[in-house]
Amino acid sequence: MKKNALLMILLNLFVAAANAQSGNNQPYVTKNFTSSSLKELSVETSGGSISVTGGQASGFKVEMYVRPNNNWNNKQDLTKEEIEDRLEDYDILIGTEGSRVVATAKRKANIQWDNKKSVSIGFKVFTPRNVATYLKTSGGSIHIASLTGEQNFSTSGGSLKILDLNGAVHGKTSGGSIEVSQCSNEIELQTSGGSIKASELKGKIELKTSGGSIDLQSINGEVYAHTSGGSIKGDNIDGALDAGTSGGSVRLANVSGSLKANTSAGSIEVELAKLGKFVELHSSAGSVRVTMPLDKGVDLDLKGNRVSIPLKNFDGEAEKDRVRGKMNGGGIPVTLSASAGSVYVNQ
Repeated sequence: MKKNALLMILLNLFVAAANAQSGNNQPYVTKNFTSSSLKELSVETSGGSISVTGGQASGFKVEMYVRPNNNWNNKQDLTKEEIEDRLEDYDILIGTEGSRVVATAKRKANIQWDNKKSVSIGFKVFTPRNVATYLKTSGGSIHIASLTGEQNFSTSGGSLKILDLNGAVHGKTSGGSIEVSQCSNEIELQTSGGSIKASELKGKIELKTSGGSIDLQSINGEVYAHTSGGSIKGDNIDGALDAGTSGGSVRLANVSGSLKANTSAGSIEVELAKLGKFVELHSSAGSVRVTMPLDKGVDLDLKGNRVSIPLKNFDGEAEKDRVRGKMNGGGIPVTLSASAGSVYVNQ
């Protein structure tokens, strides 16, 4: 790939520039790139947040913000001289490389950590809508909105907020929550230490957390939602849902489509508005309660300390703790089990 000259922004040039600002709410530097050949964005910082918003009529605008890290000594603001002094410990780069806009802020390898001089360097970028991104920060949140194309982003110490994306979305955080809304196509999001709130999504969706709850609202598509440390709840879900938790209950309402759900530490309550290809629910530590249409042909396999279901046009075996057979001639497999509780259908 033919590379344009990479624009190195040297720290001592910032101070004299009209863009140079102090203050938490003003960018320290602003750069604009107007070439129509620019279609990608790469942003990386070791200690701040990243925000990317698409929808500009043309061109890219990159803003860099410099703030005291952890508000050392209750200091909310830095003078231009203090910023210049602290940024000497960092390699700052804002420029273009081929079809990509690049913005990076990295601590120099030979510089020892000094908490009194440490800063948080964040970026806000405004782009056209059709832009692919590659975003990475070790110590802040990522906000990304109004883009079409492939988006890849990760943070080791902050939250993810995602809005209005259309394309392949791959996001990960090791220490924060995730909020995602109004996105479509292929969505893959993961957190090791927070909850996930998802709403108005369409497409193939994979949501995973190791330390929080999952909330699903108005989802349409093929959904995989699993947590190791919280509950799962949802409403208005259409398509196919695979939901699992090792640390909480499952509560789902107005579900239309195929459903698989399991929990190792709670109960399951589900309201099915329309059956899909199958229903498979399992609880190891609580009851399973389902409301569902019973006018279709189903193959029932229900098991619990007690099983309660209104049987009609049924052919099979029905006991206190087990029901197995065909209703209305059979068809859609419905498997419900509770290892330490009861199973209730339309009760």
